[in-house]
Amino acid sequence: MNTFDAIFSRRSIRAFNGEDITKEELDMILKAAYASPIGRAMYDTLALTVIRNRELIGNWEKLMQTASGNPDLHPFYGAPTVILVSSVLGEGLMTNVNYSNAAIVVQNMAIAAAELGVGACHIWGAVRGLTGDDGVSGELKIPEGMVPCCAIALGHFDGEYTLREIQDNRIRTAFVE
Repeated sequence: MNTFDAIFSRRSIRAFNGEDITKEELDMILKAAYASPIGRAMYDTLALTVIRNRELIGNWEKLMQTASGNPDLHPFYGAPTVILVSSVLGEGLMTNVNYSNAAIVVQNMAIAAAELGVGACHIWGAVRGLTGDDGVSGELKIPEGMVPCCAIALGHFDGEYTLREIQDNRIRTAFVE
């Protein structure tokens, strides 16, 4: 697959079959994270937590079910691996940069996953649910002074990525010439 094929076929997988990714797949996905362009090269403001402990993922889901009042909520869609991206939040304009850096890391991992045929889904809401929780948050080994920003759920799925037709102007676009 070339870069454009990976981008044009990448989609959010929301039904994992329970089969975990291999060490080699994980290593390549992490390498894609490490290759991410980070504002001002401030790599030390980011941290990744690779969670392959299904019980901990389940506890995180239970936390979200309780917080939302929805016992049927499964924010990780059965994914056996979740990678949490945390960052030191700057002040003022730098807050946006650090959240953007975290999102770029997740997007690089999602594109790498598509290239490898590994299912991936950006996770946002379940990450917000960690705020103020000492139980699950404490088990996630988030470095002191860092805040969970976003995550990616990973695993195998029944199916494959296929090229999608991408509509022009799907996003409002203004040209200033």
